Amino acid sequence: MSVEKIASTQRMHATAGAAHPYAQLVAMKRWADRGLYEAADRNLGKLSPQDAVLMRRVLDHMHAVDRIFQHHLQGLPHTFRAARSEELPEIGALASGTREIDDWYVAYVDGLAAGDADEPVDFVFTSGKPARMTRGEIILHVCLHGSYHRGNAGALLQLRDITPSRDGITDFLEAEPSRANAY
Repeated sequence: MSVEKIASTQRMHATAGAAHPYAQLVAMKRWADRGLYEAADRNLGKLSPQDAVLMRRVLDHMHAVDRIFQHHLQGLPHTFRAARSEELPEIGALASGTREIDDWYVAYVDGLAAGDADEPVDFVFTSGKPARMTRGEIILHVCLHGSYHRGNAGALLQLRDITPSRDGITDFLEAEPSRANAY
């Protein structure tokens, strides 16, 4: 590695601080979520009515969890009584809401100061059980939870001979070279 590249990497790590890995995680989540919604929107009509509802349920659950934990990070109450919406939203509303929340997480992580990721947050799960996680653990949870359920949605598409969107970190780094070079 060249001296210039090492110096550039050191400067980047000094300014990115503790948020660096979380910034890459939420950027990748946003990219992967958008790809999934594009694949789902293009192919929803190819799914049976039951499969289309299942797809919307998976997407709604992902979105509800993102919203619930957004409120926990903000220290605000939320109206969710479960990790899903009371009424199942249409795909367009879910896509719009997911774009909004993903952008919020990217901006939130970009605004974290050094040490903020280690700050504990007390909250109550929708089951009523009290909990404590650090801000970083919440961000990690939201990203891993989304990855798991994008896999569920992708498997549903594959079972119906529909190619899902790409969802791996290597795909993200290849598709988003400007983001990849920022890390």
